[in-house]
Amino acid sequence: MSTLRVSLVQQPLLWQDAGGNRAHFERILGPLAGQTDLVVLPETFTTGFSMEVKRLGEPDDGPTARWLRSQAAGLNAAITGSVITLADGHYYNRLLWVTPDGQVRHYDKRHLFRMGAEHAHFTPGNEAWSVVWRGLRVCPLVCYDLRFPVYSRRRPQLEYDLLVYVANWPAPRADAWRALLPARAIENQAYVVAVNRVGTDGMNLNYAGDSMALDFRGRSLARAGELADIITVELPKEPLDAFRTEFPAHLDADRFTLDP
Repeated sequence: MSTLRVSLVQQPLLWQDAGGNRAHFERILGPLAGQTDLVVLPETFTTGFSMEVKRLGEPDDGPTARWLRSQAAGLNAAITGSVITLADGHYYNRLLWVTPDGQVRHYDKRHLFRMGAEHAHFTPGNEAWSVVWRGLRVCPLVCYDLRFPVYSRRRPQLEYDLLVYVANWPAPRADAWRALLPARAIENQAYVVAVNRVGTDGMNLNYAGDSMALDFRGRSLARAGELADIITVELPKEPLDAFRTEFPAHLDADRFTLDP
């Protein structure tokens, strides 16, 4: 039976201090070596949710990508989180998925948070994907993507067992966070892991954490509070497969085509 161990790393972020954030995460991730299969960090975990892209943007193979490769190798686990990235003359809120063998895959955030002017500074991505990791198919997405169920819908072109969200989701909208995550789990009959940050950023926005892991029925498996925390949860594949066989609602899902 395949069981994926996933570590939710909920932490405060130093504002626009990539080196300081990398050093902090390196200190706290060490004890996870050999104890986890996937480490999930928040959205823009090196800078906070900043629009100063020209000053903060890193190249694809910049210091954070190199740091993630080192961490993945040392932990013997995949590690993921998003980084402000400059590629081909455009800035992206780019999630990096890094495995212990040094391979790096990326997903560019599709839905840019216009109320924070993200759409004015970043270029959107156009394709979600999933990857098999130690027995489970994982689809990683970013923050505001959570509000758009059609895009994240499990379908033949996007099959997964685990939906992962990395986020900087402010406290004033915590009710939506707590409502939408179980909905994504229930409608897709999939595990959901969501990692938010805590603390206050340089724009005086407060973040209440509430990172969580949910099963395929939308039930809580683990949940963080409003303080820094690291939680590791086990996600077995066998009960997920059994539930989908017993209650195959996905066979009645609407068919649709996403706009490019």
